[in-house]
Amino acid sequence: RDQTHPLSGKPLAIMSVSPSLLGGARVQYHLRQVCVVLNLEVLNQPEVFIGLAAGKFSADGKLTDEETRSRIAELIQALVDQARKLKK
Repeated sequence: RDQTHPLSGKPLAIMSVSPSLLGGARVQYHLRQVCVVLNLEVLNQPEVFIGLAAGKFSADGKLTDEETRSRIAELIQALVDQARKLKK
């Protein structure tokens, strides 16, 4: 693998949104395989899959589901923590 790739070693968080229950999970699996080739530092936890998305967003596209908002906040914090750790 080319370790000099501009994305090599960079932290990455993945989340997905899908109208079905598991569509986003399948996409994440394949995306993680691509990330291995690019040598990205992908967060393994927390995983965020927003399934059945139509019921979690308002008509104007705002996320209304509090549990999902909380999971996204956890993911963002984990990404910040990972970036800080890699920077040291």
